[in-house]
Amino acid sequence: MANIENQKFITLDIFGKNYLSWVLDVKLHLSAKKLMHTIDEDNAASNEERATSLIFLRHHIDDGLKYEYLTVENPLELWQNLNDRFEHFKAVVLPKALNDWSQLRFWDFKTVTKGIE
Repeated sequence: MANIENQKFITLDIFGKNYLSWVLDVKLHLSAKKLMHTIDEDNAASNEERATSLIFLRHHIDDGLKYEYLTVENPLELWQNLNDRFEHFKAVVLPKALNDWSQLRFWDFKTVTKGIE
């Protein structure tokens, strides 16, 4: 059997619930593989680099998304399509996350840690 690459992280959910963490994971892995330029505008990536990047992206998205974007043959185009589809999660998730963290500054550390000693 061919050497099938294991998934490096959780696949992108078809509903995009994990889009923010998925984007960060993809960027880190593509950077490590020296393929980050394949998802940049006006890149000069070789056909081999594009194919490798596209295989990597398709390997880390939900099967439903794979079939939906089956005809996409350029990693930049796939990247942009997924961003267009799920970028609204940035506006929804990040403000809520910031709100949750802002509450921490009001905690009294001595009160919170009381009884832990």
